[in-house]
Amino acid sequence: MTVEMNQPAAEEKGDPVMISITEKAAENVKKILKEKGSEQGALRVFVAGGGCSGYQYGMALAQDAEEDDFVVEQGGVRLLVDPESAPLLKGAEIDYVEDIMKSGFTIFNPNAVKSCACGSSFDTADSAGAGNARACH
Repeated sequence: MTVEMNQPAAEEKGDPVMISITEKAAENVKKILKEKGSEQGALRVFVAGGGCSGYQYGMALAQDAEEDDFVVEQGGVRLLVDPESAPLLKGAEIDYVEDIMKSGFTIFNPNAVKSCACGSSFDTADSAGAGNARACH
């Protein structure tokens, strides 16, 4: 796994984000990038306020890293994480699941102390995101 910061200031903010991706998830990201004609693209992973538990995960395809992004390369895939999301995603693993209830990407996050049944939102021990919680959909 390769972790790099695009800017020296990001390195000074503390430990680099250590997010990982399973082989199955990486293969699905590569498949999606190929279908979109963007084999050199990346998967942006982020956290936003909201969701039924306080924070919610987001993922989007991106062509280029932003100046202060953390860039993680693993399994032939580039993952981009912004500095605000990095502490909330430290140690997290992206997987791709297929079961009777759903199929798609999921994030296993050791920082989440509370999550909703929807699996898309979480809260941390400091409850910083709790003020933005909303009903589960």
